[in-house]
Order: sequence, then C-alpha cells, then structure tokens
Amino acid sequence: MRTSIDVFAKVREHERAPVLAAAREAGILPYFHVLTSPAMPVVEMEGAQRIMLGSNNYLGLTGDERVLAGAQDALHRFGTGLTGSRLLNGTIPLHLELEREIAEWMASEDALVFSTGHQANLGALGTLLGPGDTVIVDSADHASILDGCALSRAKLRVFRHGRLEKLEKMLERAADDGGGVLVVVDGVFSMEGDIAPLGEICERCERHGARLMVDEAHGAGVLGARGAGTAELLGVGERVDLRIGTFSKSLASCGGFIAGAHEVIDYLRFYSRSFLFTASAVPAASGAALAALRVLRSDEGPPLLERVLENARQLRDGLHELGFAVVAAQRLPPGDGVQLHAPGVSENGAGEHTIVTPIVPVLVGDDWKAALLWRALYDAGVFVNTALHPAVPPGGALLRTSVMATHDRPTLERALGIFARVKREFEAAHGPLPGTGNA
Repeated sequence: MRTSIDVFAKVREHERAPVLAAAREAGILPYFHVLTSPAMPVVEMEGAQRIMLGSNNYLGLTGDERVLAGAQDALHRFGTGLTGSRLLNGTIPLHLELEREIAEWMASEDALVFSTGHQANLGALGTLLGPGDTVIVDSADHASILDGCALSRAKLRVFRHGRLEKLEKMLERAADDGGGVLVVVDGVFSMEGDIAPLGEICERCERHGARLMVDEAHGAGVLGARGAGTAELLGVGERVDLRIGTFSKSLASCGGFIAGAHEVIDYLRFYSRSFLFTASAVPAASGAALAALRVLRSDEGPPLLERVLENARQLRDGLHELGFAVVAAQRLPPGDGVQLHAPGVSENGAGEHTIVTPIVPVLVGDDWKAALLWRALYDAGVFVNTALHPAVPPGGALLRTSVMATHDRPTLERALGIFARVKREFEAAHGPLPGTGNA
C-alpha cells in the first residue's frame, strides 16, 4: 500500500517557513553570509570590509605564522587527508602528540582527539550512558550535549539555567532512577557568556555520588592562568571527571577532544562510535591545533589571555555606556579556589569575584527587531551574531558579540561608534531597544 504521507512534507510546511520567507524578502536574514577573507578582526564579507565581532577566534591565532606553518608542515608531510578512521589507518604521530599535550594542559591522565567538537560530545555521552542511566543537564547547554544525551537513551533531567536549587532537586530525583548519574554543564555558556559555578556543582555531585562532565568549548584557551578553562579558573580541575573541548575556537582549527582518567579515555578509544566510524581529522587541522596549543602554553600565552579579556571588558563597558542592555559581567561569591590573579578576574570590596569572558551578549528581546538591528549594523560595517529562539528562550533574542586578542583599541572604538549611530537611527525608526536597566 502506498503511504499517504510524504516524508518531505515537513520541508514545505514547517512553522518557520513564513518567517524565513519574510526575512529573505526584507533582506534581513542574518545567516549564511559569505566570508571572503581570513577570520581576522576586520574581514571582507560580501564585497565590503566589516569589523568582525562574531568570531570564536578568541586568541586571534588563525592568522598566526606559527599556526599556519603547523598546518602547512602537516599538509606536506601527511597529505590532504588520511582516508580512514583512527582505529584503522588514520592515526599519525600528530594525533598522539596532540593528545599527550592536551592531557598535560588539562592536568588529566589521558585525552582523545575527535574530528569535531560535536562528535566529542556525541562520542562521550552516547558511549558512557545507557538506557538505565540518568543524565542531568543545564537548560542552556550546547545542542551537541543534548544530541549526545538523546543518542544515549539515558533518562534526561533538565534544570533551569544556573538554578542550583533545581540541580539539587534533579539529583535527589535521580537517586530513585537506578543506574549511574552524570551531570553535564557548559563551562562558559555559548550564548549568554556566563560561567557555570563549578565549585557548587562539584559539591552537589560529590554529595549525591554523581559524575561531572564540563564542556570547555568556550572556556579552554580563554579562562584560567594557563588558559585551561573554567575548571582551572575556579580551582576544581581535579574534581571534574571529564572535560570536553574544541579546536574551533581559541585553537584556531577544527576538531575536538575529551580529557579525563585513562581508563575512561581508553574505553572511549575502543567503544565510541563517533570516534571509530568517522574519518580521521585532516592532517592540516591537527597540525594547526597542535601549533596553536603550543603558542598558548608558551610565554606568549598569558598576554594573549589578558588581551582578549581586556578587549571584552572594553566592549562590554562601551556598550553599557551607550545604553544597550548588555548582560552584566558575572559575580561569584568569595571562594578559596578562584584564581584571583588569572586574566579576566577582579575582586570588589565585598570579596566577590567579577569574571568576564569574550562573549558579550546584547539583549534585544523581539526576534524581528534583532534581525533588523543586525542588518543595520551589518550595513554600517560591523558583523555580529544573532541568537533567536530556540538558541535562547522565547522573547530573549540577542545579538551575540565576541572579541579576539588581536582586536586593537581603535578598531573597538570604531565599532562602538557604529553601535552608537545605529542605535540612534534604529530607535528613531523602530522604537526603543531594551536599556541598560533591563539587562
């Protein structure tokens, strides 16, 4: 019997089709714009120069000569691709060197390199968890974490973003689920730019006998005295069981890794399907990532960390002074574990620690207004990212700006001048944007 439902019907009838059509018609679709130059502080995009405030190239190493040389050397030594999985014919010395140095950097027993960061989360969660287990996640966790949870078929319990009393309830309920319990949080949340209070999360996990995995995609190469991420910054590296990371941000390449106890990593090495059944990362990507990691771990690393976080502070303060609803720098209560002298950390008179990250979100609220504001900035010469539901909660549309260590002060001042002019013209035409008091 012929089926009466066309499986492709959804591509014509999905709920966003009218909105996408209207955005395309109005010329305000903020996605898939074509970059025609390297990912530098100022880029060439669709025929014009634009200040790049939408890149995850936090340390600015994609154009570093040592990183370029690392990619080029690997390309000439091993060719354009390895045409097989790591299990069979796809492991080269670069992978082993990279895994050893990542383990040293993360102060862990072992590390495993994946072809993408997304695959690292799929591989870890889909392998370590099963239908009898429970996984507890923050509602703002990255999509790759949720995909890995779905793949595992473990019982999923979600707590509201940053609400540790809700995490506590989920841990209490998980005690009756049977099986193992794993809590998974981002170290730095990719849209909001805030960090997970890992000290308190560790305490709760330890009290309930749960394991903890932290995705350091936006923390590694940014936070901590050595740039090893949120767990290092908050002094809980030894208490976090597994750390996931990516090469596509600070390490100026493409790929991912997981670091942790040797027995866990070795198990993943032989059982993780997203590791075993995919082609090995191209040599140039591994060579670039290794070279970038060595720059970060050299004497030049700390100044890069200082610069990117100082640039973030300059942009955040500047947007705040212009009246934008900028998500405030995060304050954490006093704690012995926080690295007080790490880049991006300051202390107020009450002993609270203020921490900035390279992600500076600007709240807009309405999806359509966010797209219109993105277009106005784009036309004026600034590229930012637009985050709409479901990347953010309903009514929480924002412009996600981010900085690099290689942005200089005049470029950021020019960007702020453009923001000021666009804000005046936009509000005259479309009404007020959320103000500083609404952040």
